[in-house]
Amino acid sequence: MRSFAASDRFVADVKARKHAAGYVFVGDEAFFRKRCRDAILQHLVPEDVRDLSVYDMDLSEVELQEILDRARTPSLMSPFQVFFIRGIKNLYGRGKHDEEFSAIKNYFENPNPDALLIFVADHINIPADARRMDLTDKDRYERIRETLGEHCSVLEFARVEESDAVKWAVETANAEGVKLETDAARELVDSLGGDMMMVANELEKLVLYVADKKRITLGDVETLVLAAKQRSFYDLTDAISARDQARALTVLDAILSTGDGDEAAIGHLYMLSRTFRQMLVILERNVRDSRALWQALWQGFRIPPFAAEDVIRQARRYKSRRELTSAIRRVARADLALRSNPPSKRLVLENLVLELTAEPKLQEAGWLQDELPV
Repeated sequence: MRSFAASDRFVADVKARKHAAGYVFVGDEAFFRKRCRDAILQHLVPEDVRDLSVYDMDLSEVELQEILDRARTPSLMSPFQVFFIRGIKNLYGRGKHDEEFSAIKNYFENPNPDALLIFVADHINIPADARRMDLTDKDRYERIRETLGEHCSVLEFARVEESDAVKWAVETANAEGVKLETDAARELVDSLGGDMMMVANELEKLVLYVADKKRITLGDVETLVLAAKQRSFYDLTDAISARDQARALTVLDAILSTGDGDEAAIGHLYMLSRTFRQMLVILERNVRDSRALWQALWQGFRIPPFAAEDVIRQARRYKSRRELTSAIRRVARADLALRSNPPSKRLVLENLVLELTAEPKLQEAGWLQDELPV
């Protein structure tokens, strides 16, 4: 699978201990970073000395020279050291950074064979189709290639193509002795917005859920994944549709404080957008009860039975199609903001909730601007 090629090569090299002295992980796909980190821990660092061998450092807090000095010095407590270095955008900020890049060059001319440096460039978003990469991200990527790329192997962690994500889910379930039906795999990927970290976590739960049945169906995905994920989101949309800012922010905080938190922010937005689109169909088709709801919404886009009446009630709080399309536009703008790697994903989501709970009169007066098509 093309989407998994870079991480596959890295895992194979680490397993064979043929890895380079340094790497740059480029891209905000957390699933691949975790996969590579797990391989490093499994094959390079003995479990009993991991606390003394693995270091997570941020260039906004620690000087690069200090990290390089520690990497250069053999450890008396561990046979191998790994340094995960975040915040590398600080190397490309204002001012000159010739000294830092000179220090990097000097280190890799004679690296410590018992140390591995991983530079994490998670401030860059790489879509599944690299041709659609944002110009700013392209420029950042090229600067990394021209500098760190001179001394480290660059691994590109792009968003996963839907077909590859579906295939991965089917093969992963099969490795656990469970048959994942193709339509169920597609719904799993689609319902979580292609967020591979969430897909992996929910697939693990599904494998345990089906137990001796050893088969995951579309119904299982709709029952376990959609119901579990959307239950809290229906609470959120209930507060939003009621224009209750305090309650909406409280529910959002609860969502972000459980599971994968900020890492799953894009998946959270997908679920929120999905619910608003369901409301739009309900409003346009004048759905008034759950029986009519099943006719209005098609398979794969349906609402779990427990939430049907709630969503119908929420949809009817909106007086026009314009209000709901406006909400969908705001979610789309927030999605773009998240994919631009903002300083705080939580702040993006909180601002979105404040916008969505604002009074319609403020929106119509131009206090909030709509810019994106539905």
